[in-house]
Amino acid sequence: QVQFVESGGGLVHPGGFLRLSCEASGNIFSMYYMAWYRQAPGKQRELVAGITPGGTTRVEGAVKGRFTISRDNAKNTMYLQMNSLKPEDTAVYYCNGDPPFPWGRGTQVTVSS
Repeated sequence: QVQFVESGGGLVHPGGFLRLSCEASGNIFSMYYMAWYRQAPGKQRELVAGITPGGTTRVEGAVKGRFTISRDNAKNTMYLQMNSLKPEDTAVYYCNGDPPFPWGRGTQVTVSS
């Protein structure tokens, strides 16, 4: 069973940046498509960005040009570099694989002045 631990969230001013990390347990991380998701208060969880085992990325429209997804298979870790943050980026951010495993606790990102 794979478990995920997200970290790196916090409170940041608009225009600021954060780098999220997702550490996976087990030794199958390198074989899976991985993705970042977020869930804002009162909204459904939505896909933010995904990355193949080989490093090909896809970033969704709302964050394209501001967020970058990457992974280090040797460290069983995935990252989300978030630049030019906006208040509408405020959410709990989660990571998961495809097919999905049990969800972790996520990490809270709050963008506010």
